[in-house]
Amino acid sequence: MGQHEPELISELKRRALDTRKAVLRMIHAAGSGHPGGSLSATDVITALFFHELRLDPANPSWSGRDRFILSKGHAAPALYATMAQRGFFPVEELMTLRKIGSRLQGHVDAKTLPGLEASTGCLGQGLSMAIGMALDARLAKKDTRVYAMIGDGECQEGQTWEALMAGAHYKLDNLVGILDRNGVESDGLTEEIMALEPIDEKMKAFGWHTIVIDAHSFPAILDAFEEARKTKGHPTMIVARSIKGKGVSFMEGKAAYHGKPPSASELEIGLKDLERGG
Repeated sequence: MGQHEPELISELKRRALDTRKAVLRMIHAAGSGHPGGSLSATDVITALFFHELRLDPANPSWSGRDRFILSKGHAAPALYATMAQRGFFPVEELMTLRKIGSRLQGHVDAKTLPGLEASTGCLGQGLSMAIGMALDARLAKKDTRVYAMIGDGECQEGQTWEALMAGAHYKLDNLVGILDRNGVESDGLTEEIMALEPIDEKMKAFGWHTIVIDAHSFPAILDAFEEARKTKGHPTMIVARSIKGKGVSFMEGKAAYHGKPPSASELEIGLKDLERGG
């Protein structure tokens, strides 16, 4: 679609690299957390916060802001690291992840950290929350756009499909769902646990304008957001085909690293992997 400035793509790549490094360091320091799904979601979250979303880090509750809900709340490290870079809170605070009294809990807590729109992690609920926000914006005659990232594991839950029906029924064209389709959940491959494919055809059948992209291509991500903004009369679902543990050789595609922190030696290897790939 559009031509994107090389400087923008370079900045997004740099921001994503910094986020991935922070994710590994944070989870290692905490001794627990979810690296795999954080790394797979990093590029899309980066594009949202550094290009797509209308927001003001100095005024997180600004009424004119766009909304983002991380329904797969266990990927909180990627969101925290991105928000810190964007200026919502000091980068130094990232190393308090999962500590007692920290604002950065293992799953996002909107009551403690300004800039978060919803507390998530009980999977299957985020898209429903986003639909409520999109309906509210319509009733208030605001041009607010609402974005929700869901995981493919949580697409095995019934509430997700009820939300998909509702989004299409109410023709919420101010709503964008993003499916982080990395194909792996905590217990193994999604297609072995409860098959989802053809997931894009299912989304279309439920009445959503559906776009399938490479979740690690910034031009593709930006083009998808642009197409979503131009789509009228239907909500948009971006099926972002991603790699679990993206950028870290021993984590990529491995269910074992859904919720396993890297050891000290693994952290060193992972950081080197990211530097080479970034």
